[in-house]
Amino acid sequence: MASKPSASPAQAPDIRPGGGPAGFLMRPQERAKNRRGTLRRLWGYLRQQGRTLGWVTFLVAVSAVLDLLGPYLMGLAIDRFIVQNDREGLLRVVTAMVVVYGLASGVAYAQVYLMAAVAQRTVRDIRADLFSRLQDLPLRYFDQHTHGELMSRLANDVENISNTLNESVTQLISSVLNIVGVAVVMFLINVRLALVSLVTLPLMMFISQWVAKRTRRGFREQQTHLGALNGLIEETVTGQRVVKAYGREPTVLAEFSQTNAKLRRASTRAQIFAGVLGPLSNFVNNVGFAIVAGTGGWMAVQGLATVGTIASFVSYARQFAMPLNQIASLYSAIQSALAGAERVFEVIDEPSERGDEAKALPLKRVEGKVVFETVSFGYEKGMPVLKNVHLHAKRGDTIALVGPTGAGKTTIVNLLTRFYDVDAGQITLDGQDIRRLRKDDLRLALGIVLQDTFLFAETVMENIRYGRLDATDEDVIAAARLANADQFVRRLPQGYQTPLSERGNNLSQGQRQLLAIARAILANPSILILDEATSSVDTRTEKHIQEAMLRLMAGRTSFVIAHRLSTIRDADAILVLHQGEIVERGTHQALLAANGFYRHLYVSQFKGQETSPR
Repeated sequence: MASKPSASPAQAPDIRPGGGPAGFLMRPQERAKNRRGTLRRLWGYLRQQGRTLGWVTFLVAVSAVLDLLGPYLMGLAIDRFIVQNDREGLLRVVTAMVVVYGLASGVAYAQVYLMAAVAQRTVRDIRADLFSRLQDLPLRYFDQHTHGELMSRLANDVENISNTLNESVTQLISSVLNIVGVAVVMFLINVRLALVSLVTLPLMMFISQWVAKRTRRGFREQQTHLGALNGLIEETVTGQRVVKAYGREPTVLAEFSQTNAKLRRASTRAQIFAGVLGPLSNFVNNVGFAIVAGTGGWMAVQGLATVGTIASFVSYARQFAMPLNQIASLYSAIQSALAGAERVFEVIDEPSERGDEAKALPLKRVEGKVVFETVSFGYEKGMPVLKNVHLHAKRGDTIALVGPTGAGKTTIVNLLTRFYDVDAGQITLDGQDIRRLRKDDLRLALGIVLQDTFLFAETVMENIRYGRLDATDEDVIAAARLANADQFVRRLPQGYQTPLSERGNNLSQGQRQLLAIARAILANPSILILDEATSSVDTRTEKHIQEAMLRLMAGRTSFVIAHRLSTIRDADAILVLHQGEIVERGTHQALLAANGFYRHLYVSQFKGQETSPR
């Protein structure tokens, strides 16, 4: 049974029950497409900007009224002033038209300005809720989704919503108001022509519904493939050293091409359906316009309407068709945004990490007594990783966990930190079940130093201060001295203010480890969890790290995951795990004398290096 890699609060463990390279296993959770539900939730966010949105709606209404005045004034100019050759009256009407259209432009700018504020505040709230949810999700969720796919939801999908809100909402409101306003005015001018102009409306609605259903499905598929592509890119860039070291560039390129092709096919299908709506709408509207123009011409010849009335009506007919075309053109953007919003809300709807019990107890003073009582656990049902594990550690003890890969060593750490909760049995700290303690208090009492150290793209000072955010610069420097990190830090270009690259890749493995130890020293935890960090460093650096770790462990209960068995000879107790069970326990010398599994591991590791085990 494979045990899980080590983890820290800063970095999710890379546990993928299905196997495969890190990052390539993703379990998309397909759910029913709920357009109305998604729209209701988006409206819930928009409604929080109710006052500003109300002003936007008011300005859109004013703009619609101004747009309606233009054709009316044109018809008035023809019937009363051009036909009667009244130049002064014509000049007054033309001046009024200029003022109307000028005001319409100013109002349009104001509504765009206000809508930008509404859109950005709304997206700010959505982004904040999504990021907050990511902080609350259990590690199991991150184990089953690639980082790039989650980043795609946080960046691409949210930005898609932002663009649509910013560009489409005012246009949609304006189009609806224009349609209603133009329809009312047309019926007031001439009922017969108004009825004729509505002949093509049912056909237009049918086409829009037919296309909308297919574009929504296509854009959701497009966003899913985009997330997969982002996940591949993110992991390839992060693991570029491994890619180059193993000469896997052709493999990565082939996988990228395959994923990119899937995205292209999905995007093409979505865009084809979205693109067909515009031409179809134009065709239907032009047919309707031709019918209105022909009918109006016949009525003018028969004396049933004036030329000015027909001119105004033809202009209104165009104005009636324009918002229909705008709404049709907005479908692709709206469907894409809805697909993105669904993906965002899927993450927000994920259940949070199991919280504290209602009567969770605070953890004030920690002695450091840790007991595992018949603990069993599996990452997947029916696949146990730990089976009936018993262990006892009192304050100041150093407990070493050894065993082959997959034995369950790191799983013990994951349970102690409550990254996962036990399936059976219990873990107690100073006699209290850790499930009854506040998680924040529990984790503050734990200090974790991993073999794969995670450093942030911040300065050296801030990376160490991550252990205790209220620490002064002097506290940070003192911790670095205790960790044997001060000397190398002062040799850096800017000393403690030297910025680190992502994951601290501009430092050596040993230097990163010393900073992690300094961070743990600064946190001053009661219990230490150490994933031995000396297996990939040189002898001199190993000596510095071991000295720092001994200072850190002094007086504290420590759990050490040992890879080099020579480093845990002085442990108070060594627990030997095999296939999820503790098969041996005791001191180094006692286990060697027992001539069991531990001795076999020890001799295998040091064969050819030592003549006899000590």
